[in-house]
Amino acid sequence: MRALLSGYYGKGNGGDEALLATLLQMLPPHVTPVVLSGNPKETRDRYSVEAHDRMALLPVLQAVRSCNAFIWGGGSLIQDATSAISPLYYAGLMAYCQRMGLKTIAWAQGIGPLKRPVTQWLARQTFSSCTKVSVRDRASAGILTDWQIPYIQAPDPVWALESKPVPGLWDLPAPRVAVTLRTHPLLTETRLANLTRALVDFQKATQTFILLLPFQKSEDLSIVQAIQPQLKDVSQIVCLEEPQLLKGVFRGVELAIGMRLHSLIMAAAEGCRCFALSYDPKVNRLMEDLDMPGWDLASLPDDPNFISTTWIEHYANGEPLLPAKIQFLVDRALIHREVLRDSLGR
Repeated sequence: MRALLSGYYGKGNGGDEALLATLLQMLPPHVTPVVLSGNPKETRDRYSVEAHDRMALLPVLQAVRSCNAFIWGGGSLIQDATSAISPLYYAGLMAYCQRMGLKTIAWAQGIGPLKRPVTQWLARQTFSSCTKVSVRDRASAGILTDWQIPYIQAPDPVWALESKPVPGLWDLPAPRVAVTLRTHPLLTETRLANLTRALVDFQKATQTFILLLPFQKSEDLSIVQAIQPQLKDVSQIVCLEEPQLLKGVFRGVELAIGMRLHSLIMAAAEGCRCFALSYDPKVNRLMEDLDMPGWDLASLPDDPNFISTTWIEHYANGEPLLPAKIQFLVDRALIHREVLRDSLGR
């Protein structure tokens, strides 16, 4: 069996690459993956899979015709908050595959926000015609319940991604704190300056070594390069492309301060304390589910001293998830694997 995998792959986003790596890890062994990617060569080289340019019409149509199944491969593909075009692409491709008679699986989806009536209608139509649907959070489950579409809910599959130790990590000074920020309209120049000042004060108080992790270099690298000179000799920018290594870096970290959803999932899964800076409802959902401390960026405190004091308190007295809780979430995340096996065979 050949399955066509579609997601925000090949764009250098650590979270979406982690979803692809997890999907490949969970696919039944008799299924040959064919990946639609923004960078097919990189995807082929990294994962040893067949890959095609996601925006090249003829190769995409040929790939569809060569496959028996189509999988939306995790993440917030069906939302119109960041782009009105993106959900049209993914839903249009799903609808075409359904018309061509492929088994279609909406896998580990985070649905919404859906602000436009046309996007809501399109999403409802495509989800209702899927062979199988799994979602990663309660809000997405609520949308499908309202639409009377059957689904399976389980935690984000990246909880179950196999991590690898990062060469050279243990040679860096300890204890270590990881920071993952991303560009966003809510991360204004003033807020970034306040976070940087707070980070400098936090580092001095705790004598920690700061790992600045750009999860998507095109979006995040400029931010960490702006911060790093303020933390001269007590920080390092760590660029990791392989998702298993990106998750593994949190094995050697005491605290993660993060905006990106999958940085917080990876950190929590590796037994690291977490503090969230939310720019999106999906991060708020994770905070609620795990009782994770943090702030919405829109209501970030104006006082850098208050921010740093809060971080110091959490660093000193906060608790990571208990091993039993982590194992529970990993086991539950493996339900997404069962969705694939039930749909595609074992």
